[in-house]
Amino acid sequence: MNKSLKTDLGLALLRIVPSALMLTHGIGKFTRLINGNFEFADPIGIGQSPSLFLAVIGEFICPVLVILGYKTRWVAVPPAITMLVAAFVVHANDPIAKKEMALLYMVFFVVIILLGPGRYSIDKK
Repeated sequence: MNKSLKTDLGLALLRIVPSALMLTHGIGKFTRLINGNFEFADPIGIGQSPSLFLAVIGEFICPVLVILGYKTRWVAVPPAITMLVAAFVVHANDPIAKKEMALLYMVFFVVIILLGPGRYSIDKK
């Protein structure tokens, strides 16, 4: 297996696995949104409905697009920001163990932004 193939497979795994795991957090929020239940935390002071909408974008819609590799670098930004807010606003006063998952997701999406999607994506870059 040549280096380029290994790199592209690694980039595909980096895109797909964290994004698929992120969907497990976003699906409940997406379901809540489409069912019209807009009760949600308001960590940045913009209101419950806008906060829920942004969380759905960051934890459901964008991860689906990252899995596909469509506009990957751009659509990895909202999940990274969502996890930044989760770690440093929502869990600001919590111990590192509580922030750890959000920080790991944030790093995954930042690395995706930096490296791009690889050849096995719609973007093919």
